[in-house]
Amino acid sequence: MSTHPSPGTPPKLGVIGGSGVYDIPGLANIRWQAFDTPWGKPSDELMFGELDGQPIVFLPRHGRGHKTAPSDLNFRANISALKQAGVTEIVSVSAVGSLKAELPPGHFVIVDQFIDRTFARQKSFFGTGLVAHVSMAHPVCSRLGDHLEAAAKTIGLPHTRGGTYMVMEGPQFSSKAESELYRSWGCSVIGMTNMPEAKLAREAELCYATVAMVTDYDCWHPDHDHVTVDAVIKVLLENADKARALVKAVAPRLTSRTDACHAGCHTSLEAALITGPAHRDPAMVEKLAIVAGRVLKKQG
Repeated sequence: MSTHPSPGTPPKLGVIGGSGVYDIPGLANIRWQAFDTPWGKPSDELMFGELDGQPIVFLPRHGRGHKTAPSDLNFRANISALKQAGVTEIVSVSAVGSLKAELPPGHFVIVDQFIDRTFARQKSFFGTGLVAHVSMAHPVCSRLGDHLEAAAKTIGLPHTRGGTYMVMEGPQFSSKAESELYRSWGCSVIGMTNMPEAKLAREAELCYATVAMVTDYDCWHPDHDHVTVDAVIKVLLENADKARALVKAVAPRLTSRTDACHAGCHTSLEAALITGPAHRDPAMVEKLAIVAGRVLKKQG
């Protein structure tokens, strides 16, 4: 019998972000491993390591060298590979533009809501033959958010807890009219990468939280046209340093959990499958074994 009968245990942290996030002092036993999934190959190999005794798995979202555009990312393969690697919670680190004057370059936002305006991406593991509907009312894990906030305070990181991340398709940036529209909706930051990432993490019964790193103001800001490439690169490098410090600070906080996430992330499929067992396509059941195997076995 398993010594970890509760869903989502033992805890293992997955980090999705740029390659600059992974060069953390003290990261030990590093190895890279290739994965193949029913949804194809992820953006890159996964990097395994240990930080203060906490197993961590890193995934370069765009591949090492930033080779893949946001719309071309295989989000399903990325989340499936992390689940296959034993990851139970994901911290997603992404560069964003600010839609609020009080969120300047270099500031971090621990996001709690999304508006998904993407339209060219595969957004679900489920479909014809096995239909499911998960709740996205609260799209990020409040427990992970608590840990990230506490870690940010510990290291003196300039941050805001809570905010709405507008996810646009890209790869072009917004027009000024679009930027002003999103501001009128109350959005805090804008980027291109965290949807459908968050939706798929929920379908895979993984805890998920986003740390949005502000690189510049979006084009609504009167100073936007005067921002230089050198200035943006400087902020990007500084943000990478801060992100490494945040990951290092938050990792040990995740080792003590012995039960499933109290926010319900590890049991999010419990009442989500609509297609009854007798009507499920066997090929879809097999394809979903990695991301939904727990509930499929339980109901099967």
